[in-house]
Amino acid sequence: MNTRPQIPQIEREEDVLLLEEEAELRNLVVYNDEVNTFDHVIKTLIDVCGHQPEQAEQCTLLIHYKGKCAVKIGSYEELEPLCTAIHDRGISAEVI
Repeated sequence: MNTRPQIPQIEREEDVLLLEEEAELRNLVVYNDEVNTFDHVIKTLIDVCGHQPEQAEQCTLLIHYKGKCAVKIGSYEELEPLCTAIHDRGISAEVI
């Protein structure tokens, strides 16, 4: 007879709640303006957000025609430095 020992099931509600808070995803939204060129916004999305050229171009078109676009999803801690880098290039953005 082959019996394996029972592994106790431990539930830690505190740990689960902490993980849920850490995993809260936000959007990095870039807004349209009348100042920046398509090329500048595309280059910024490639350099700052790691977009492929096609993805950056599509986001830039959405920004232009819809007024804004969520260009990246992640935690606040991940997105805030990217938002600052986008601001440093003269482009309006926020983490929401």
